[in-house]
Amino acid sequence: MEKDYKVSLIDSRHGSVNIHEIWQYRDLLWLLVRRDFVAFYKQTIFGPVWFFIQPVFTTLVFIFLFSRVAGISTDGIPAPLFYLSGIILWNYFAECLLKTSTVFKDNAHIFGKVYFPRLIMPLSIVFSNLIRFFVQLILLIILIGYFFFQKGYDVKMSVYLLILPIIIFLMAILGLGLGMIVSALTTKYRDLAFLLAFGVQLLMYATTVAYPLSAAPAQFKTFIALNPMSVLIESFRFCLFQSGSFSWLSFSAQVFFVGIVFVLGAVIFTRQERSFMDTV
Repeated sequence: MEKDYKVSLIDSRHGSVNIHEIWQYRDLLWLLVRRDFVAFYKQTIFGPVWFFIQPVFTTLVFIFLFSRVAGISTDGIPAPLFYLSGIILWNYFAECLLKTSTVFKDNAHIFGKVYFPRLIMPLSIVFSNLIRFFVQLILLIILIGYFFFQKGYDVKMSVYLLILPIIIFLMAILGLGLGMIVSALTTKYRDLAFLLAFGVQLLMYATTVAYPLSAAPAQFKTFIALNPMSVLIESFRFCLFQSGSFSWLSFSAQVFFVGIVFVLGAVIFTRQERSFMDTV
């Protein structure tokens, strides 16, 4: 029996988001998540092993460059744990941002033929990348176990671990919100997609991925501390390792900021949806 879908998500006058309709199309959402996962790896030799290869090799490079050559502190956290924790968080945020920012251009052939809530597409990107993130998170947990049992590293359990799901949620919402905002521009100005890809690579070095906030240059520390991803990465490390910087004030401010970004992105995305199709 076919479901009765109502075309009510897009309101060109109010830019409203119909959560109920998105829920009605949840089967399509999971289908797109599965498609993204299967399509990306079905013609590769190593398949899902690539989930591990990229962060492992990046971690090894960071250990050599930043820990061995530059001698940058890791705030008492073993270097492999420090770098891997930052890399997997940054990869998730960057993938959500980059893929969402071109969602209309990449799916114009679908949008022009059939109706469904367009927010389903960016949501499927967030969820499909979440699968990869959790697989890489398992790798991090295994590595923590290795350092605990083989190296005697003191793993400190605390109530702060309860914040981890919130941090992951905030990363997803931040990447989704910023991506939807940029998507409104990339349909008209295609160069922005290339600029964003280049800018994300540079922005990683303005985030506490390869160094702790305590080791940031004094003249740039304030700027780095205001970076939303720096706050989330530092909070993530603090929750896992009880090392680094964490402030309830700055964390609460980021929750507010991320909420504003997401709401703004959703409104822009829905308000501009019809005009997007004229420029794609």
